[in-house]
Amino acid sequence: MVKLTIDGMRIRALEGATVLEAAQEMGIVIPTLCHHPGLSPYGACRVCIVEVGKGDRRSLEASCTLPVEHGQVILTNSEKVRKQRKLIVELLIASCPNSKTLQDMAANMGINRIRFRIRDRGCILCGLCVRYCKEQMKSGGIGFTGRGTTRMVATAFEVTPEECRNCGGCEWICPVCERACTAGNLIDGLCGGCQNLAPVETCPVCTGCSESVGPHGYKVY
Repeated sequence: MVKLTIDGMRIRALEGATVLEAAQEMGIVIPTLCHHPGLSPYGACRVCIVEVGKGDRRSLEASCTLPVEHGQVILTNSEKVRKQRKLIVELLIASCPNSKTLQDMAANMGINRIRFRIRDRGCILCGLCVRYCKEQMKSGGIGFTGRGTTRMVATAFEVTPEECRNCGGCEWICPVCERACTAGNLIDGLCGGCQNLAPVETCPVCTGCSESVGPHGYKVY
């Protein structure tokens, strides 16, 4: 067993476990995007970063790929961690503004503006679909192509391979495929409904009463 401290709690974790797994065992919620319990750790999105201290050294590291070690001091919700997570989610939304998963995450983190240029790329390169296809379906029909800004998920030579079973798992596990409820009508890159960024409109039917309608069309009392 490995002894470490997470958010002030001294715990024991199995050797070989990750900090994310140890935190989850304690009921500590760490947001994740590229992580899935049925797939190998990848550490691509960095949303699960935590502040790690050992001796006099402190750093920000992805908890999904960080193994537990004796004497570690982990902070999962420090000011530095919250600030960096918000920055990461802003960058991800700038690349995929229509993702419901990202918009919900932004709302939970209190993000009310995106400081980066919005350019919808339709993919955050989290690798979930690639790993699902390879590890769960034993297919490997899709993979990464290109490097840097040209990196993308695709099939070889843009042709559907024989190994593809058309299972739809790549779409099911994708955090971007599920569109935000106000996709196409975002406010500075954000879904304004959940954060009340859009003004509440008076109900056109119930004029004169106290009922009003929010951005999603639901009545607000």
